[in-house]
Amino acid sequence: MSMITVTREIAAPPERVWSVITDLDRTAEVIRGITQLERVAGGTGFEVGTSWRETRVMLGKSATETMSVTAIVPGQSYTTEADSHGTHYRSIFTLTAKGDNTLLAMGFEGKPHGKVGRVAALIGKLLEGPTRRMLRRDLDDIAAAAER
Repeated sequence: MSMITVTREIAAPPERVWSVITDLDRTAEVIRGITQLERVAGGTGFEVGTSWRETRVMLGKSATETMSVTAIVPGQSYTTEADSHGTHYRSIFTLTAKGDNTLLAMGFEGKPHGKVGRVAALIGKLLEGPTRRMLRRDLDDIAAAAER
């Protein structure tokens, strides 16, 4: 799956948006598609090495993935990565100040590897539309929390 990028202007300053997207303890409350989130590494903060198990429902099925923060520029961007079912996933969140608002961008890609990955690549093409809709819903949920 090639990189899918969605953006959303949020009527809140970058500091507020950053606090919402890095508050793992409230993520399952903020993002309706996430049914459970459990920290597995990194203590109570949010830094490179922080990991969590995230359970979401997509296309009517529940799936759990372990995500890890692999890069971070505090207040501006972070990258998470995961390996699952023959695919390496990468998500990038980027915040840009836009007057008093924030432009939040999220990029998501999956790169297949191995035999299972080749099958996953075929399925991934079919899932690009639903994935894009899920990412937009996530950004809408983040915006609603940041704008409160």
